[in-house]
Parts: sequence; C-alpha cells; structure tokens
Amino acid sequence: MAYRWDFAPVLGQWPLLLDGLLGTLGIAAAAIGIGTVLGLVLAVLRLSPRRGLRWPASVFVEFYRNTPAIVHFFWFYFAMPVVLDISLGPFAAATLALSTQSGAFYAEVFRGGILSIPRGQWEGARAIGMRDAQAMRRIILPQAAARMVAPFIERSFELLKTTSLASTLAYGDLLFRAMQVNSATFRPLETYTVLAAIYFLLLLTASTGASLAERRLTAFR
Repeated sequence: MAYRWDFAPVLGQWPLLLDGLLGTLGIAAAAIGIGTVLGLVLAVLRLSPRRGLRWPASVFVEFYRNTPAIVHFFWFYFAMPVVLDISLGPFAAATLALSTQSGAFYAEVFRGGILSIPRGQWEGARAIGMRDAQAMRRIILPQAAARMVAPFIERSFELLKTTSLASTLAYGDLLFRAMQVNSATFRPLETYTVLAAIYFLLLLTASTGASLAERRLTAFR
C-alpha cells in the first residue's frame, strides 16, 4: 500500500515551528557573538611569547577541538550546577556549550589569519614607533580580517547546525519543536521533511548573504 503524503497537519503547526526557528536563531546568535570574542582573546593568547599565557589557551583550544560537542552540553547542564551550586536553564547551558566550543575553533581561524600576514608588516609598524598592540589593531587585524571571512563563515554554519543538540536539554529549538509537532500529528515523514527544508532554506539564505559580504570584503584587499 503506497504511503499518502499529507503536509497539512504539519504545516498547521507553523506557530510551533516558527517558535523553534526563533529559538535556534537566538541561541546561534548568542553563541557566535560570545564565541567570536572568546576566540579572538584565545588567538592573541596563543600568539603570546609568554608561555604562561600561551599554554593555558592552547590546552583550552585543543580540549574543545578534540571532545564531542554533546559532552559539553551535558556537562554545562548537569555537572556545572553541581560543581558551582548554581542553576542553569537549557538556554544558558546550551549557549555556554556552543560559545566555548566555537570560541576554540574561531581562535584557530583568527590565529591562522594573523599568522598569514607577512612578518614585514610587524617590522614596518615597529619602525614607525608602534607598539605590538597598536600594530595588531591598526595594521594586522584589518588585513587578516578578509582572509578570515571564509573559514569564519564555514565554522558559523557548523555552529548553526550544532544548535540542534540543544534539543537534548529540552530547549525549544527547531528540532525540539519538530519533535513536538511529530508527537501531535503522527506524521514523521512530513515533519522531518519540513524540518530539513527549513534548515536548508535557512543555511542557503545565510550562505548567499555571507558570499556577498565576502566578495565585498575581498574587493577591499
């Protein structure tokens, strides 16, 4: 007997799916913002000539690059409240997990971009009396930014997809809301097809916008 597709019950739950989409975008925006700042700090520390600054940052980055993301979600949600005697909701725990992991990956993006700038740029800045912090801010980072765009965007896309793990903490993201829709409609094929389509359109839109931004930045190199 052929299966009869019927998207009407699933599409009728659009307010729930919209709420999930907003939840996904909210947690992704928070994680990208915090992760970017953390990544820049870690990149600068990893480039420091001082071992006491460089090593802790390197350990942090390598730890997060070599452990599964879902472990971080569970640790912040279940373990951290026990250790610090605090209470964390699903949004806070998921944001911390995503931000720290993305910060470690962003750190490598930023460090690679900075290291790609010829050493002569540093020497030229010092020759005109700039300190390293001034050279970094005024000369190195503006040039490195254009080279960081593509890998930064790629990592951000991965982060956006990783937000689906927040559903394991009962956070109302797109996947969690889709599971609720499936429970209400008993239409798994239609529900998860719609879910895949939403993710596809979301990432395609973001990719198109990012490509336009990348071309504009590249034009100024």
